[in-house]
Amino acid sequence: MKLPRSPRWRAASPHADPAVEFPVLDTLRAIGALAVLTTHTAFQSGDYLRNGVWGTILARLDVGVAIFFVLSGFLLSRPWLARAADSARPPSTRRYYEKRLLRIYPVYLVTVVIALVLIPDNEGAGLGTWVSSLLLADPYTSEKLPHGLTQMWSLTAEAAFYVLLPILMRLAIGSGRGLRPWRVLAVATGMVAVNVLWIYVLAGLVQDHTDGAPGLWLPAFASWFAVGIVLALVQVLHDRGQLPVRARAIVDVARMPGVCWAIIGGLVLVAATPVAGPVMFQVGSDGQIFAKHLLYAVIGGLMVLTGVFADRAGTYARVMSWPLLRHLGHISYGVFCIHLAMLSLIYAVTDYSVFSGDGLPVWALSVVLSVLAAELLYRVIEVPSARIADRWRREESRASAPRTEQTAASTR
Repeated sequence: MKLPRSPRWRAASPHADPAVEFPVLDTLRAIGALAVLTTHTAFQSGDYLRNGVWGTILARLDVGVAIFFVLSGFLLSRPWLARAADSARPPSTRRYYEKRLLRIYPVYLVTVVIALVLIPDNEGAGLGTWVSSLLLADPYTSEKLPHGLTQMWSLTAEAAFYVLLPILMRLAIGSGRGLRPWRVLAVATGMVAVNVLWIYVLAGLVQDHTDGAPGLWLPAFASWFAVGIVLALVQVLHDRGQLPVRARAIVDVARMPGVCWAIIGGLVLVAATPVAGPVMFQVGSDGQIFAKHLLYAVIGGLMVLTGVFADRAGTYARVMSWPLLRHLGHISYGVFCIHLAMLSLIYAVTDYSVFSGDGLPVWALSVVLSVLAAELLYRVIEVPSARIADRWRREESRASAPRTEQTAASTR
């Protein structure tokens, strides 16, 4: 089977380094999607509580969400930081919003329709449910999301980050020329502070005045995006030979992927202990909540770090850049969106039942069906949407060209 060419969804590179890509990150995105699918399958099959420590490890694969958030923080903030470092104009905010909308909404829309129409547990969904789901607002209106869409709380948090990113980057860069690392670090520190304040104080206060789930809103996970922004700062400074000596150890560690993955494995094992709290619906202590967030931030940061600074000629980068693995990364968004709908349909049309075991065959079916569905969504929806985004970009560039020439002439 010939793999389709990847649409140009990656974050736009600054004019000074238009060829910059991070191919390993595609594969890491696939790993994140597989982790999320696996933890959800394990939960619905009852494997969290049936397999001792292994069951707890399966529960902790929700760390895939942290991987996604760190990736988004890195990839989406980098164009702003790189352009600032080159004293160039920042990316077009309008183009950024258009690209984000076309990136996430078409596949999400199809998933909502499939879930609300085909999943038996959603039969009779009212107008309010449809409107809330279509607006990507379920976590703001209810603590209970529709079947097949319960994972979308994280996409809602992502979308909120997308909306706020240009504001955050304006704060991080300012209106002058040049990149000032202290401002970027101040913004990242502020995001961490908001995260901590939200978890321990504000979420509870807001919960008293809403039917939604404040614990699933962006502020509760802002620190994971902040990690990605800091990694983008490190990469931009390193790429331009401006990284301080004391920070170069970060790059040195990243170029030892075996060490990084060993640390990641150890941290997952730590997260599988009571340190990170319960695995089901019980609320952990303040210390457990903090520990889980911190562990996931480090895991996500280390994983993304290995992709950002991977030695292109090394074995790790060559293996992780294998075209099939990268393609799985390209369709990973579809896997993330559709996998719970596929899982619900598996339980609806087979003899398997929720919480009755059979985790391995249900997982295998979920992987196969989700990948096939995601491949279809990729070819039919994502690739055409990317072409539309590129066409809009070209049309905007042509429209702005005469104005640019006129401005240049007037300043001679």
